[in-house]
Amino acid sequence: MTRHVSDAERRARLVTRHRLAPHTRTDDVVAISDDLVALHSTDPVTVYLSAAARMAAPSLAPVDAALHTDRTLLRHHAMRRTLWVFGHAHAALAHHAATVDVAAVQRRDLLRQAAAAGHADPEAWYAEAAGQVLDVLAERGPTAARDVARALPELAAQRLVLPGGGPQPAHTRVLLVLGFEGRVLRTRPIGTWINGQYRWAAADAWVPGGIGPAPGPDGDARRVAAAGLARAQLRAFGPVRRDDLKWWAGWTVATTTTALADVGAVEVTLDGGGTGFLLPDDLDPVPDPGPSVALLPSLDPSTMGWKARDWYLPAEVAPELFDRNGNGGPTVWVDGRIVGTWVQRPDGAIATLLLTPVADRARTEVTAAARRLREFLGDARFSARFPAPAQPRLLA
Repeated sequence: MTRHVSDAERRARLVTRHRLAPHTRTDDVVAISDDLVALHSTDPVTVYLSAAARMAAPSLAPVDAALHTDRTLLRHHAMRRTLWVFGHAHAALAHHAATVDVAAVQRRDLLRQAAAAGHADPEAWYAEAAGQVLDVLAERGPTAARDVARALPELAAQRLVLPGGGPQPAHTRVLLVLGFEGRVLRTRPIGTWINGQYRWAAADAWVPGGIGPAPGPDGDARRVAAAGLARAQLRAFGPVRRDDLKWWAGWTVATTTTALADVGAVEVTLDGGGTGFLLPDDLDPVPDPGPSVALLPSLDPSTMGWKARDWYLPAEVAPELFDRNGNGGPTVWVDGRIVGTWVQRPDGAIATLLLTPVADRARTEVTAAARRLREFLGDARFSARFPAPAQPRLLA
């Protein structure tokens, strides 16, 4: 008999696996990241707030240590060309399952731009430019792009024209492509934890082994990595529809179908008549984790983990929380469902807006969660890079 997973059980799985219930929280930041596969890092604030929402004793220090001292978390572009923060194992899987394809496109674009700029042998030009940049990083350690420019004025003076855009200094394009190739990594921010500009370092100098090798034989490396990434995603987000995994990973239909087959994914039925997939060792029902309330930042992995969100995001609420490009703003969660949004006001207060009715108990817990978030942020002030469309109502 085909296993059925109701929307209620899907929400129970989300709350439990994503550590939104009080009894599931931990101060192990790497475990938090691994349990979500990775943390979104397009907005630097998201990494810290996603972790803090799942910590037993929320603090910036463990996140900063994991990123910059212990270096157990790595920033890297991967699925959907998005910047993520990964534990080492997931970073390697994501690189070989997703980033390598993006890197190939980025490299081709760079070579075309170099040719258009008058370089007769773009491959030789890139090899020389990349070597110069890596030499600077080897000599200086983690270095900001502007300091790379000072060290390599001739490279920085060259301009490459981006399709549909204006000219860009060559050294910044070289750094970006080296990043996609996994040869350099973003390290400490320039400024505080809310800043999105980083110093760059050679990957193998920042962490031994860099991003890490492909998980299988050369000919099968991408397929093996895709299976590993699919397994991690199903463990964290299952059941998922085929389109959920395809969208989340940025894969083709063929890659998605093969990855699901390679992990032995089991079809299950979902409320509303759809079909999802679970791992073969994850078919047992998940008990109700009890009440839970969380304030999550924009682009949090829980918000962005599925393409089809109707089972945790009421249809009437979605336009208030997601922009036209599909980016989810800050969210208020109650019992595995998105019920509203929040914002930090200029005075530091956390204002919440509930967009769907909730019980009095939940309303009280939302107020308490906002107070805890205010205390966690202290004197820090930030504006979400991807605000909810409803945000102006909170700032009026």
